[in-house]
Amino acid sequence: MAFEFTAFPRANEGRGHNRRLRRSGRAPGIIYGGTAQPQPVEIDHNALFHALRNEAFHSSILTMKLDGSATQVLLRDVQMHPFKNEILHVDFQRVDENRPIHMKVPLHFVNGEKSPAVKESGAIISHVTTDLEITCLPRHLPEFIEVDLSELTTAHALHQSAVKLPDGVKLVTHGKLDPVVVAAVVPRAAAETEETAAATEGAVAGAAAPAAEAKPGETTKEPAKDAKAEKKSGGKDDKKK
Repeated sequence: MAFEFTAFPRANEGRGHNRRLRRSGRAPGIIYGGTAQPQPVEIDHNALFHALRNEAFHSSILTMKLDGSATQVLLRDVQMHPFKNEILHVDFQRVDENRPIHMKVPLHFVNGEKSPAVKESGAIISHVTTDLEITCLPRHLPEFIEVDLSELTTAHALHQSAVKLPDGVKLVTHGKLDPVVVAAVVPRAAAETEETAAATEGAVAGAAAPAAEAKPGETTKEPAKDAKAEKKSGGKDDKKK
C-alpha cells in the first residue's frame, strides 16, 4: 500500500511555538537521515492522526511531499499526549534505496483455529510476540509477515526461527537465542476435565472385567460365614431328634 502526505517547513522551534502550532491544527515533526541536514517540518494534525491508525503506515515506505519534491521516508517515532488524542511530535527518516533498513514489522496469524492445539486439545493460542525486527533493502520491506499456525500443537511452541520470511528479508535477533512467537496453552479447567474423564473410564473398565472362571475339577468354596451358620443350625436339629 502506498502512502503519500504533505509536509511544510517549520521555521520556528521551541515548546511555545509547538504549542501554538498544535492549537492551529498542525503537528510538529522532523525529518533526518541521508546526506541532507535534519529539517523541522509541520503536518496537518488530523490527516496524520488518521493515517497513524492504519497499521501499514508504521511499516511502509512513505512518500513525503515537501517544498515541491517527493522524499521517501520511514516513520520512526510518534510522541502522543498522555491522555488526549493529540500528536506532540513525529520523527521521519529519509530512505536510501541502496542501503538496508531496520524495521519492526507486524505479524498476521492465520489458521489458528485449524491447528491440532485448538481442534484436538481445546487450547488457547497465546501471541507472545506481535512483531519482528527485520533488516532488508527498502524495496523488499513487507507491510506484514504472515505466520501459519495450522501445524501448532500443545507440545511445541513456535519460535522465531520457524517463521517463514519473505525473500530479501533477514531477522534481527540482538543476540537472543530463539524467542517464542506463539504458544498453545490448555486451560486448567479443560485439563482437569480430561483427567477426570480418563480416571472415570479406567474405573468403569476395571469394574466391567469378568470374574476368573474355576478350573475343571475344582469346587468353589462357600464363604466361611455360611459354613459356620450351617454347622450351628445342624447341631440344634440333632439335639431335637
